[in-house]
Amino acid sequence: MEILPIVGGIVSLMGALFLLLGAVGVLRMPDSYNRIQAGTKATTLGTLLFLLGIGIYNPVWFPKLVVLILFILFTNPVSSHVLARSAHSIGIKLTEVTVVDKLKDTRGEEIDA
Repeated sequence: MEILPIVGGIVSLMGALFLLLGAVGVLRMPDSYNRIQAGTKATTLGTLLFLLGIGIYNPVWFPKLVVLILFILFTNPVSSHVLARSAHSIGIKLTEVTVVDKLKDTRGEEIDA
């Protein structure tokens, strides 16, 4: 009995669990900014674990999956940052319980949308 398929399956299941938790976080968060943050963090880790599990399950694919993992690792945080900055610049309001808006503080602007 080989151990690599079992370990690969477990790691992939952990990744799928993180993807599920990210989806739940997107549904439960109160505003767009929190949804972007919850979705990005969970889907980044979930996708990385899922692809790592596939790479462990099938070692021949591992070099290609490393390239995909690096691509996701670099692009996912950047894209969420751009989405959040764009949402802020067009005036999407924060939730009422948000205490600090550091982007507004650095720009010195008031948003009344």
